[in-house]
Amino acid sequence: MSDTNTADSASSTLTGLRRGAFTGYRWLLLAFLVLGVVQIFLAGLGVFDLNGEELGTAGETAFDPHRDLGFAMGAVAVIILVLAVIARSGSRAIILSVLLVLLTALAQSVLADLGEDTPFFGGLHALDGLVILGIAGFLHGSSRRR
Repeated sequence: MSDTNTADSASSTLTGLRRGAFTGYRWLLLAFLVLGVVQIFLAGLGVFDLNGEELGTAGETAFDPHRDLGFAMGAVAVIILVLAVIARSGSRAIILSVLLVLLTALAQSVLADLGEDTPFFGGLHALDGLVILGIAGFLHGSSRRR
């Protein structure tokens, strides 16, 4: 049975906990996409308005809001994965949710740290952010079609 057929048959039998998990999955993906837009704004604010300078508190920089939201998005990605598993969203959705967690919670932090010394990795950090939003957008679109 293909992934599409599995998703079609599963959508007609969603009840109770699975239905709630699927609804939460769909809405959390939408919230994740909105947070991604805010994340891009905060990165631009840190670069262009405050120029990465310290804000006054010891060690606090213009990128702290961007960094903090990034960590929060990693936690949201984990919840998305859990909801995808509970809702039995299909193997493609679960695999992409795992990838979303890995890219959001792990790769972004590693690339940001490496980007401090090597701008190439900072560029990869930005591209990874676009890939993350693309995956989240695909998952949200797929959930809407179900």
